[in-house]
Amino acid sequence: MRKEVTLITGANGEVGHGLIAHLGRLEGARVVALDLQPLDPALLPSCYRFIQGDILDGMLLGRLVSEYEIRAIYHLASLLSTRAEFTPEAAHRVNVEGTLNLLRLGVEQAHWQGRPVLFLYPSSIAAYGLPSLAAKERAGRAREDEWAQPTTMYGCNKLYCEHLGRYYARYYRQLAADTSTASIDFRCLRFPGLISAETLPTGGTSDYGPEMLHHAAQGEPYACFVREDTRLPFMAMPDAVKALLMLGAAPRERLNRLVYNVTSFSLSAGEIYKLVQRAFAGAVVSFEPDVKRQAIVDSWPADIDDSAARQDWGWQPDYDVERAFSEYLVPAVARRYGREATVTA
Repeated sequence: MRKEVTLITGANGEVGHGLIAHLGRLEGARVVALDLQPLDPALLPSCYRFIQGDILDGMLLGRLVSEYEIRAIYHLASLLSTRAEFTPEAAHRVNVEGTLNLLRLGVEQAHWQGRPVLFLYPSSIAAYGLPSLAAKERAGRAREDEWAQPTTMYGCNKLYCEHLGRYYARYYRQLAADTSTASIDFRCLRFPGLISAETLPTGGTSDYGPEMLHHAAQGEPYACFVREDTRLPFMAMPDAVKALLMLGAAPRERLNRLVYNVTSFSLSAGEIYKLVQRAFAGAVVSFEPDVKRQAIVDSWPADIDDSAARQDWGWQPDYDVERAFSEYLVPAVARRYGREATVTA
């Protein structure tokens, strides 16, 4: 008999690390991890199997279907925002065509199993697109259905895949004679900027926060590519993993939408700098805005409204800004570089 498994794509990324570590602790959990790069050896004991491969490889996905009964898919693989702007066509292939492959796999599995397959998809604040700083100031906390006019390929990809998930969950082949009631149970989180203490920043457009912290811990100066007054919402990585698990566990009947905002705290780049200075005395940060990257960040809301998630499935972050820095980020980053840090509440 085929084993029931949970498939995690993009397993070697920041979210994948936390998710695999958590699921690996659950009795009976069988995680099949998929990534283009070799998996972090620390994660291997938490996996039932690791497969190095590409989500664009149809033959590979076909083998997964034949070997496993996939009950849940956490589709984390993507080509991130900054790189996507340099290679937009490649980003479309990975972010859209790759997602389409996984959605199709999920639907096929649901039909064969005769029951829905859970499909968790992390979207992004990049799905928003505000036309000006004045509009950003007026917008306040953006809701899920507002300002959905992204200016980046990554944001366009994420927004389109949200709609693809809705189509595959509710309308797939709606005119076909053999339409099945078994389909995917698509659930999506629209994340703010994510800050991890366990993995290095990967050059994302919102990574100036963690980059500032890592440079300070190494005693290196950092030139921040956005203005000091630039404000975005952020979340500590453990809360991102918690949100995925909570949404995945929520009863379907309690969910009033397919896409949910989640967030924790909103900070300006200058406020992040003050927190970094508090932890690492002598930290040197200059603000040297890159005009093009600044324009992208300015198109994203200063904060997002996650009241729907709080109401429908009880979302509540564990880490506010003080706890995120004093208990999670600063101690872990200091240990990574063998530095002492001042940790204050």
